[in-house]
Amino acid sequence: MTGSSVVVGAAAPDFTLPSTAGGDFTLSSYRGDKNVLLAFFPLAFTSTCTAELCDFSDGLSAFPDAAAKVVGISVDSIPALKQFRKQTGIEVDLLSDFKREVSREYGTLIEEQFFSNRAYFIVDKQGVVRWKHIESELGHKRENAELLSELQKL
Repeated sequence: MTGSSVVVGAAAPDFTLPSTAGGDFTLSSYRGDKNVLLAFFPLAFTSTCTAELCDFSDGLSAFPDAAAKVVGISVDSIPALKQFRKQTGIEVDLLSDFKREVSREYGTLIEEQFFSNRAYFIVDKQGVVRWKHIESELGHKRENAELLSELQKL
């Protein structure tokens, strides 16, 4: 895995990816409006990823209180991500980084395995990265309480 080129305190690299909500998600479209939690995850239908995204859905009501949009990002295709959402009841929008460009830019792609590590980036309303965490092991994940605590600091 390459080191993250994304620096806390610097502008978040902008991107546009297809979304399970239909159409495209563009990070910069949230500037001036909402904080954004980017949650990179390895692959749909795996146990930790399913638990993590279900936790986001279960705790989704708390994220608007933090004025935050939560999106999951993986290298899976949109059809696979739509099926994943349908089977699990996940409510957060999922983005497809099928070409792995955003995962590479954010330093989360594990090149040998060709999927992203689990990682979190909080981007404030001005488009600045305020917090990031890249998991040391794929089976680990942050809890909603920790993520919400970081968002509350904004």
